[in-house]
Amino acid sequence: MRSLPRRSSSRHKDAAVKVMALDYGSARTGVAVSDPTGTLARPVGVVEGAATESGLAELARLVREEEAERIVVGLPLTMRGTRGEQVAETERFVEALRGAVDVPVELYDERFTTDLAQQTAGAAPEDALAAAHLLSTYLEWCAARS
Repeated sequence: MRSLPRRSSSRHKDAAVKVMALDYGSARTGVAVSDPTGTLARPVGVVEGAATESGLAELARLVREEEAERIVVGLPLTMRGTRGEQVAETERFVEALRGAVDVPVELYDERFTTDLAQQTAGAAPEDALAAAHLLSTYLEWCAARS
């Protein structure tokens, strides 16, 4: 079972909204967005150095361009569900991202998304595919709750 999103600042979780998912990595961050109904996920691309000033500016631009109403960032728990070294770095990134965008930002368990992306054929970069898998799982979780 997937863990619940952490530290959500969204008040209207059950309403259909356009969601952007980020598969954060210090070098490359995969980006995916949902359709306006919040049911389908599509890979968008990769942002290099997302935690840098220019990377955060690029993500803010993508949020505006894609008209995302919420961002979900993959929480890199270990396979046992514990907090590994990457969790603290991801949480720092999320805090910086919250300062750069005007939409709610949540953390969501991303276990298995990279493995799924490696098994998925497609023209999109692997990081973007991982973000799309993260987003699909998140959207399914949201639908099951409503």
